Formats: sequence, structure tokens, C-alpha cells
Amino acid sequence: MKRRSFIHTTGAAAAAATASPLQAAPDRKPNLLIVHCDELNFRTLGCYRDTLAPEQAFMWGPKAYVETPHIDSIAAEGALCTKFYAATPVCSPSRSTWISGQYPQNTGVTSNNHHLSDDLVTFGHQLQAAGYATGYSGKWHLDGNGKPQWAPERKFGFEDNRYMFNRGHWKQLELTPEGPRVKARDKKGAPSYAVEGADEESFATDWLTDRTIEFIDEHQDEPFAYMVSIPDPHGPDTVRAPYDTMYSDDDVEKPRTFDRDPETAPSWAKPADKCNYKMAQYHGMMKCIDDNVGRMIAALKERGLYDDTIIVFTADHGDMRGEHGRQNKGIPLEASGKIPFVIRWPEKIKARTQIDFAMNTTDFMPTILPLMGCERSGKEEGRNLSKVFRGKETKAANVTIMRGTTKSPENSFGWIAAVTPQHKLVLSSYDEPWLLDLDADPDELVNHFDDPEKKETLAFLAAEMQKYGEATGDPKINNPKNREVLDALLPA
Repeated sequence: MKRRSFIHTTGAAAAAATASPLQAAPDRKPNLLIVHCDELNFRTLGCYRDTLAPEQAFMWGPKAYVETPHIDSIAAEGALCTKFYAATPVCSPSRSTWISGQYPQNTGVTSNNHHLSDDLVTFGHQLQAAGYATGYSGKWHLDGNGKPQWAPERKFGFEDNRYMFNRGHWKQLELTPEGPRVKARDKKGAPSYAVEGADEESFATDWLTDRTIEFIDEHQDEPFAYMVSIPDPHGPDTVRAPYDTMYSDDDVEKPRTFDRDPETAPSWAKPADKCNYKMAQYHGMMKCIDDNVGRMIAALKERGLYDDTIIVFTADHGDMRGEHGRQNKGIPLEASGKIPFVIRWPEKIKARTQIDFAMNTTDFMPTILPLMGCERSGKEEGRNLSKVFRGKETKAANVTIMRGTTKSPENSFGWIAAVTPQHKLVLSSYDEPWLLDLDADPDELVNHFDDPEKKETLAFLAAEMQKYGEATGDPKINNPKNREVLDALLPA
């Protein structure tokens, strides 16, 4: 059963709902707390399962799921976006678009481990200029190959970055007189991903939550903006006790698309040779994350800051977890490209709002800053969709763009997709064009490109992709194979 109790908005209009009776003080700037995860499949959240038909909600079987009441409460008291996508569904590129509002070809980060361009302006810069105390903890992944590389020299507007590390999915962290470090060590004394011995003080999710609450305590008397980037539920799929035994892989079934025929799939959707779809440890990581979101919410309430603070829960990209016989991310299918985005701010966002408007990570910065009454940088390529969150009409087209990784910003190879709430047009330099219809085929197995009834849809998506390419200088639209398809679809 799909969610019925939420107010639906599409960008054309939104109905009203009862907001929290506790409103932020009118003379206080709102705080901003962002909880950002890594490689999070949206189906693991109860609030997202509620928006789906059962066969889509329970992809690993009717017994293989985790309850996430704290994250769900953010959605219930605010807004849930059903069509929020990573501009590029890979760690570094997605993160670069989130903090800057620009597409990867213009951030310098078109693949993992690239250096963020020095001149990039982030929402941290803008909020710092507006008088906010800013900070960031957890995985950064925008400063090259350093691993873990604590407190990168370039702060990009996040003044307190003591607990920011550049790379890694460390399971145990600790404070020392010399600063933070990875607690687990191998036989040679090098940092290790080992989880053995982790507890509620050292496990990375708990540890980063502690640092977040400390930041709130240090800045509770002034407006603050803090982003905590949790490295889970990315692999390795391990979690501390008792979460490691809360769920059983005996309950896990193969996803309905696991045995996809590789002969019918484009290169970006072909099954992998080896693919893990076990979920017990993944669900354990998610339960630990949800419990720690509950700790952050409780901390805000105890300090009287809950309704003064905009809370965002999201991720950099998804994880296939066996769908289409694949693991991880990097492709335009829903489990990889679609990410959770829930936001609570009772002053301006009505409770129980479901937003079905297509948006992506570039839209975050140019949307959140106007919502908060702060100036934009002027460099953003994403859209100001603050009206959508406030239940007002917008002239923005209900379409967004995703693109695959490239070795350099000038590279035109790989895939690019134009996405609406129903359709995805995926062009690739290696494949024939695909048109997916999520209403008719939520499993994303059928190519509707040659359907004569889709001509108008194809023309619209091609036009939007052309507009995007011209506005952002994306070389992918001028790849010879993609150019041929676009020219055939666009009006003469």
C-alpha cells in the first residue's frame, strides 16, 4: 500500500497541513544539521518503504527489513522527497555537487579521489559569511588520495573540521592528545577497518554523533550549521555489537531482478560476475545510524533547539544490493541513483509533506540558502526549489539530470540521463538509447525508446538535456553517439 497520509506536492501546488505548535523564535536564525550517509539504499528506510508497493518496498523479502523510527520522524514532521537523485551516483562527485550546487564537470571532481577546485564556493562559505558557526565531521572525500588525512588544510567554509577525514570507511575512531585517529590497527600499526572490539564510544557512527553533540553544545547560543558525514552503510559490511546479530541473512531473499538476462541489458545495467545481496549487517548498520539520529534529535530537544534547527537526513548515492545482479553504485537505476532526502523545519515546511518533484544534489545549496534567508553564491547550477518545499507553485521544469563518472571534466564518454518522476532517458556512448517508464515498469527492465506513444516524452527529455548541456558545458551531450540521438529527437 502506498503512503496515503502524506500531503503530495509536485511543484505545481501543495496543500496545507498542521505544523508543529512549537515555532522557532522569530529573531533567531535557524540552525542547520545535516546527517549525510554513504551508499544508502532508500528501501532500508521505513518512510520510503511506505511510499512503495510491497513488491518494491520489500525487495529482499517480507522479513528482511529494518525499522528506522527516528529518521521516519523527520519525514513525518517535515517533508520526504521521493524523486531526489545524485547528480553523479558516486562518492566524490556527488559530494562535490551537494556542497557547491554545481555539476561535477565544473567542480573538478568527475570521479573518486579528485581534488575539489580551489575556487569552489560552498554553502559553508555562504553560511559562515552570514554569521554562522560552521563545522563538518566524518568522511569528506574531496581532497585527493589522503587516507584518512584528518582536518584537510582547505576547509571550504567549514571552519571546525577537526574531525573531518578525507577518505576511508573506518569502523573505530578515538581521541588522543595528538588529535583524532583511527583506533583499529593492523599488525604493522597501520589504520585498519577492523570492527572487533568496537563499542558505543569508539564505533564510527557513535563517535561522530558524540562529536556532533559536542559541536551543538559549543555553539548552542549562536546560529550554527553542521554536517556529519557517516561512512556507513558503505562496505565493509560490518557493525558493532549488538547490531551485528539483530538481523539474519536467513530471512533474506534474492531481489526480484537479481537474475536479469545480461543479453537484454545495456552496459550500465549488466549483472556483475559476483554480487552480494545479503542484508543482515547492512540493516545492522542502518539500525545503528537510526539510533544515533535519535540521539541527535534528543540532544536538540534537551537544549531547546529542536524547532530552531533545520534537520536534513540524506546520502551521497545508493547501493544496488543485488538488484539487477549488481552491487554498489555508479549507474542510473533507482537503487543506485535515487537517494533519501528528508527535511524537518516546522517554521516553513508543513508536516507530512511528500514531494514527488524531480531534483538532485545540485539543487540542495541553491534551495537551502533562500529557505534560511541567506545569500546564494551566484555560481550554483542547481535550482532554487524552496517554493516546492513551502508548498508554492514553481516555474521550474519537473525534470533533473544525472551523469556517469569520467576521468576528466573534458571527457564525453559514459552515460547521461534526464529524469522526471515517471521517465528516464539514458544516453550512453557505449549503448543504444534507453527510455525507462517507472510507472509501467518499476523494475526498470524494459526499453520504451521505440514506443510510438513516447515521442512527446522523448522530445521533452531531449530538449531538457540540451538546455542542461548548454548551461553547464557538459561534454557528454556532444559525444558523437549522444549528439546523433539528441539531434533526431529535437525539433528541426
